[in-house]
Amino acid sequence: MMKKLFAITILFCLVSSAQLYSQQAFEDGEWFKFRIHYGIFNASYATLEVDEARLNNKSVYHIKGRGKSTGLLSLFFKVDDDYQTYIDKKTGKPYKFIRKINEGGYTKDLEIDFDHEDNKAHVLNKKNNQLQSFSVPNNVHDMLSAFYYIRNQIDIDGLKPGKEMRLNMFIDDENLDFKLVFLGREVIKTKFGKIATLKFRPYVLAGRVFKEKESLTFWVSDDKNKIPVKIEADLAVGSLDADLEAYKGLKHQFSIIMN
Repeated sequence: MMKKLFAITILFCLVSSAQLYSQQAFEDGEWFKFRIHYGIFNASYATLEVDEARLNNKSVYHIKGRGKSTGLLSLFFKVDDDYQTYIDKKTGKPYKFIRKINEGGYTKDLEIDFDHEDNKAHVLNKKNNQLQSFSVPNNVHDMLSAFYYIRNQIDIDGLKPGKEMRLNMFIDDENLDFKLVFLGREVIKTKFGKIATLKFRPYVLAGRVFKEKESLTFWVSDDKNKIPVKIEADLAVGSLDADLEAYKGLKHQFSIIMN
């Protein structure tokens, strides 16, 4: 369960179509820090940052997500996660995805190269130096690029409760059908003040990495940034909460309702 837990956290916290973005929600230099709680523990901190880079002579965004356990929990369940993706600056398509994790002794060290012309994902398992290729659908995303793509695709003005977004995802060696449902608008209290948010619930409809019963919910700011502000996950054992702790480098004004 904890293995799945931290995979979910990285996707939505660290806890998003080949057309051009209509409104970029982020830019080079954006950085977030999150405080993650598991039950009574301050389980970990996680960061997300965006940098400009070049990959195979292409101008890309290099997005890095890091998560580490802290405090008492680290004595019982050590977490050290490194997620990276390189995405096209115009379309948001991922070119390369890196997943290097250690979650309580459960480890992965994968590099995935996406060939969007041939609809292939080439997966290098660096633990055993094994290379495999998989067929993928059009406009496929990895678990980190999906979040940034979604941020750009959310149409704030056209949102109504019940509205769904669909996305093709590839995780490790499996194609997944991802669905995101808009639940409504909500003002929540944060360390920065009250923030107007958009509330979503994601589902992965197939596969073995995620399960609907884990009841994951997340909130993003109801402004042009669509900043991840809060995450809650009801699990079979216990619950997880993640809250935005710090930020910098936002592209747009952060709308905070002062107390």
